[in-house]
Amino acid sequence: MAKILIVDDEKSIRSTLREILEYEKFKIEEAKDGEEGLEMLKQGSYDLVLCDIKMPKMDGLELLHKAMEEGIDAPFIMISAHGTIDSAVEATKKGAFDFLQKPLDLNRLLVTLRNALDRKELVNETRVLKKKISKTYDIVGESPKIEEVKAMIEKVAPTDARVLITGPNGTGKELVAKWIHEKSNRSSGPMVEVNCAAIPSELIESELFGHEKGSFTSAVKQRIGKFEQAIGGTLFLDEIGDMSLSAQAKVLRALQENRITRVGGEKEVKVDVRVVAATNKDLKKAIAENQFREDLYHRLSVIIIQVPALKDRKDDIPLLVDRFIADISAEYGWAPKPIDDAAIKQLQQFEWTGNIRELRNVTERLMIMSSSTISEMDVKKYAVLT
Repeated sequence: MAKILIVDDEKSIRSTLREILEYEKFKIEEAKDGEEGLEMLKQGSYDLVLCDIKMPKMDGLELLHKAMEEGIDAPFIMISAHGTIDSAVEATKKGAFDFLQKPLDLNRLLVTLRNALDRKELVNETRVLKKKISKTYDIVGESPKIEEVKAMIEKVAPTDARVLITGPNGTGKELVAKWIHEKSNRSSGPMVEVNCAAIPSELIESELFGHEKGSFTSAVKQRIGKFEQAIGGTLFLDEIGDMSLSAQAKVLRALQENRITRVGGEKEVKVDVRVVAATNKDLKKAIAENQFREDLYHRLSVIIIQVPALKDRKDDIPLLVDRFIADISAEYGWAPKPIDDAAIKQLQQFEWTGNIRELRNVTERLMIMSSSTISEMDVKKYAVLT
């Protein structure tokens, strides 16, 4: 049931509005002027405010202004007499959701109320989603090596410099790439990800550069590639070390000229993208074995960020486990399960060849299999499966 505050100095209007809105199953509270309305807004939580413009002590415009200063996010619908329409329009410019002219039209009142409440619900949902997304981008840890990674991200993200992220599988290279994008001047643009290892070599060029209709047997229509999709944003080339030499040559050209040509096409397309690449391979060794182009390596590696293996940052395990317990609890709808200090110390004894990904999986297994508290015995029993 939505809770609405009516602020109006005319008791008859307040009473009429209360009668109508309570019949529509809204919960109603009243204030006789702006000062009383502001105090009620500070002390209570309201889903919406119906506010008159002309009132003694504090008028509706001042109440709207002060409510916004206080960080009160309830939408305001201003009520105005014929002579105060200009003020009502000004109120909407200053943040009011809408205004209604006296005498009030019942149908318009109810439609406007529901639109304002729907919008507030959407804003709240967006806020929750943004919090969830920001959690995804958190890099958890305080060890010197992970702090060095964070510091490099802060320095390089605001630039357009290309970044090569290296490190073993499961260390969080994709997370570093997302941080770089989110903290860059391109954060309002798209971040397009390509797993070069997951795409067959004969399809990688079409995936990256797109293709024209009829360029090969299954090309029944034109396709826009990842480079074009990422215009204005960031293109993340994950597992770049698995890309074929022919595709490497075309990526090199795209980076040199900021232009691409779709497979089967002749027209060049200008692409304004920032490229961030990642690999778990030793690219210098791959260059020596003629499996990776040296010129492409130097184009990609303006900045190199080495993400440490978990075995090299075991001091971060307590923080990581706490985060995983909180995230897993939220996913399952459970209360967070405590973990003994001895259990944490036992977890710090393992080598973690699967790195952060393995630790997350083990934490989930312990959450499921242990009783009320995750103990050292639980770790010994369930952490390593034979």
